[in-house]
Amino acid sequence: MVRLKLYVIASVILTMLGSAYSEQQSPTNVSKDLKSLLEPIRKQYNLPALAALVIVDGNIAGLGATGLRKIGTDSHSTIDDQFHLGSCTKAMTATLVGILVEQDKLQWQTTLKEAFPDLLDDMHPAYHDVTLEQLLAHRGGFPPAHQSWPIGKTFMDVHKLSGEPMQQRFEYIKLMLRQPPVAKPGSQFMYSNAGYSIAGVMAERVTNKPWETLMREMIFAPLGMKTAGFGAMGTSGKMDQPWQHKTVKKLFGKDKLQPVAPGPFSDNPSAIGPGGTVHCSIEDWAQFIMLHLQGEKEDTKLLTKETIQKLHTPALNDHYALGWGVTQRDWAGGRALSHAGSNNMNFAVVWMAPKRNFAVLVVSNQGGGKVEKACDDTAGLLIKQFLRPKDNNPHF
Repeated sequence: MVRLKLYVIASVILTMLGSAYSEQQSPTNVSKDLKSLLEPIRKQYNLPALAALVIVDGNIAGLGATGLRKIGTDSHSTIDDQFHLGSCTKAMTATLVGILVEQDKLQWQTTLKEAFPDLLDDMHPAYHDVTLEQLLAHRGGFPPAHQSWPIGKTFMDVHKLSGEPMQQRFEYIKLMLRQPPVAKPGSQFMYSNAGYSIAGVMAERVTNKPWETLMREMIFAPLGMKTAGFGAMGTSGKMDQPWQHKTVKKLFGKDKLQPVAPGPFSDNPSAIGPGGTVHCSIEDWAQFIMLHLQGEKEDTKLLTKETIQKLHTPALNDHYALGWGVTQRDWAGGRALSHAGSNNMNFAVVWMAPKRNFAVLVVSNQGGGKVEKACDDTAGLLIKQFLRPKDNNPHF
């Protein structure tokens, strides 16, 4: 089975070096078709499909998709296709928590001993005072993303935990809370899927609803994200959505792409869903991103400006806020927010410039290989196209 690997946003930040840009262009009423810009990059990196979207001043200024839903077929990808967001799900889970905080059902400083008094006998004492905010900032002390499974358990073991997803998550966090921390809780950054699962279970406890239902009711439906769902895209036995593709390493010759059919075991286990199982069309993802851009300036229909800004602000003045990586870029006019995600069979990345009211989103149905570089190149090209660089040869 494919082993989960959700990419840490810091790795993307280090590979995308900014250049100076002038003021952005005025948005047009009609979205520019990006297909002709995307196709050369897709061919260069031999990706199955590549899609991208550009937001300027609250409007979709550019949109396009190119390539195939599955290699070896003639089923072409479209702008309406769903793509897997991987760890970009984390910003959605943090947003859900923000809604529950505003409803006074949760507090940022709620500790694990307060949230789970029934687990205190089994919980490692080091976790007692870890807060909800620290979980979302990856400061709970839990294992890094590539070690998401409890000690002695595997990817398939977690997939086969008993019960519905809500029960599976509870069983999963009980196992994780028994283990000793791998980093000092509360201070040291350690990018972790387990922390987001625990935050998801905290949301489930105060609402008595599964995380998936909360996402549909509190985020997807209000934002009109009709294509949003969980797990692998598409229907088993059909070609109604892009298939995922994993990169198979070869000792000799070129690495090979292997299509992965949609099915119950072709994505992350539901137990770690809050950290990375959402899929949707790129236009629907843009609705979520536009909510966060709007929230930098004013209250939104889901969250106040104050809560959005909290989600965007690193608590300890470092590089990670609550579901967002934070850095400085000249083209962004200062602060830029970003995140990348992959389940080793897809890749997604978003860059958001609040001061410019600008964002670029890029997705592919391939994991591994050079897909990250391809998506970086795509983001850089679109930033250049839509923000008019002063430098004729910007480097990202």
